Amino acid sequence: MVKENQLSEAIEAALDKKALDAVVLDLGELCSFTDYFLVCTGTSSRHIQSISDNIEEVLKRQGVRPLHIEGYNEGEWILLDYVDFVIHIFSARAREFYDLERLWRAGKRHDAHQFLEQRTLTK
Repeated sequence: MVKENQLSEAIEAALDKKALDAVVLDLGELCSFTDYFLVCTGTSSRHIQSISDNIEEVLKRQGVRPLHIEGYNEGEWILLDYVDFVIHIFSARAREFYDLERLWRAGKRHDAHQFLEQRTLTK
């Protein structure tokens, strides 16, 4: 449950910074390196960095730090690896090009808002 709570905090932090098209992919039964992907879009490199910064700040207050960060300086695709979940913040162009949702289509796909609602109902 802890990882789901941390993921929920990350989702809320992304949405607070106006992340677009946020989806959660449940990969727990498909891969060995993580349980969830959070995939969302920013409108510019600065917006993408702002979303990333807010997620990091919110989770850092809970004592959680990413194992690895990639792509921050470029701001086209930032990856934050929290082991149990991996956050991908894309530009619209990069998200369309890499199409992680299609690549990982065998995973259960949840709209981020719905994921948060389900978590609230199960508490």
